[in-house]
Amino acid sequence: MAMRQTPLTCSGHTRPVVDLAFSGITPYGYFLISACKDGKPMLRQGDTGDWIGTFLGHKGAVWGATLNNEATKAATAAADFTAKVWDAVTGDEVLTLAHKHIVKSVNFTQDSSCLLTGGNDKIIRIYDLNKPEAEPQEITGHTSAIKKALWCNNDTQILSAADDKTVRLWDRNSTEVVKQLSFDMSVSSMEYIPDGEVLVITYGKTIAFYNALSLDMIKTVDAPASIHSASLHPDKDFFVAGGDDFKLYKFDYGTKEELESYKGHFGPVHCVRFSPDGELYASGSEDGTLRLWQTAVGKTYGLWKCVLPGEFSLTIGFLVTSLTKALLPRLLDLAGSWWFQTSSV
Repeated sequence: MAMRQTPLTCSGHTRPVVDLAFSGITPYGYFLISACKDGKPMLRQGDTGDWIGTFLGHKGAVWGATLNNEATKAATAAADFTAKVWDAVTGDEVLTLAHKHIVKSVNFTQDSSCLLTGGNDKIIRIYDLNKPEAEPQEITGHTSAIKKALWCNNDTQILSAADDKTVRLWDRNSTEVVKQLSFDMSVSSMEYIPDGEVLVITYGKTIAFYNALSLDMIKTVDAPASIHSASLHPDKDFFVAGGDDFKLYKFDYGTKEELESYKGHFGPVHCVRFSPDGELYASGSEDGTLRLWQTAVGKTYGLWKCVLPGEFSLTIGFLVTSLTKALLPRLLDLAGSWWFQTSSV
């Protein structure tokens, strides 16, 4: 009998959750940051969803959020025309980077020395965080708002997706376009997997996989509903996707077969990402919650505990016996009292 998926629900946000990101694995585990239209990005323990803190300072919806690999720094992109850099340990605001329009995307280099931003002013910016007073390097070319901008190829190149229905690969030094993909509609999400140089793109009902260096197509998969986000497992065995129909879909990456689908959210799924160890994936929704889902249902991990049928019976039996022993004297007292009252009538 198939085991039932039981997601962990992470509440706290009051508006739709539109972006999320995991840190790398640190000596203290790994961490999860969420961006929300309530303007209050939150940091959580990645494997349990336990709330750690809220970054306070933005004056508008937060559209993008990220952590560096070590989970010592966080960055957020917001509708208040700023990107902010935070100390992820203390929660203190370190830097505010003013923009000319809404900021949608933030991404650290591997050494956390530079921050990449993109947004509605159609400009990609590179900030040297060691020289916060210096003007950013600017890259222009997109003709509509930028949804996502990511470092790739050991931070020597940049991938960007925009509402002009293109995904572009840029050279960091020359700021010239190296390759470009064009689509019939706007790209809804983009994920870059450094191990293997895989680029995951979603548009409409399609989940597409490309080589991130050449932008040659690897494969495409059609989903049952319009997809807003997809994520590839670190081992590249599976990928998950979520979108308009409130469901999370899990596919076999090799065969493209749909393996599972789960409904837990009460609104469209805006973002989904695998944890760095691949044991779970997190989703963020219009319903204002994040949910954590097990990759292998029934495995003991984080707050999930696998209880075998025999163990379940023994556990229930023990609980019933313990409760009976504890409650029986009280029940007898109540029964005696009730009998005394009715006998006296």
